[in-house]
Amino acid sequence: MIAIGADHGGYKLKEEIKKYFDECGIEYKDYGTDSNERTDFPIFAKEVSKSVQNNECEGGILICTTGAGMAMVANKFKGIRSVECSEEDDAKMAKEHHNINILTMPARKLTVSKAIAIIRIWLGTEFLGGRYNQRLEMIKEIEKENMK
Repeated sequence: MIAIGADHGGYKLKEEIKKYFDECGIEYKDYGTDSNERTDFPIFAKEVSKSVQNNECEGGILICTTGAGMAMVANKFKGIRSVECSEEDDAKMAKEHHNINILTMPARKLTVSKAIAIIRIWLGTEFLGGRYNQRLEMIKEIEKENMK
């Protein structure tokens, strides 16, 4: 199951992504927002990140105007690896090399079709392991030292 969340800036794109998920039979849990009225992105980033961190969902998607704020919040959670992706190759390399578990997207830069293409790549790409796994282990050690 994929956790999905957006603030008001990403609400419209989130709703279109949910339609795509419904058409493809991809299970998801929507953590809000439920309108395009102004709201604060950390609320939704926190809920999606907790669901991935607690293994309630196998991955997450966060959408705000720039993608940056959502990624900043998500990366405050131990075990979360989130990157803002606005191109398919960003998502491919982020998954292959960093095994990102939360994809963050900038609504202002993406059409619906582009966002769906990025999601398809992210979902369909495998982590390469090997030397990249060694680097993830280093990140885990840094988390142990700095995330109390």
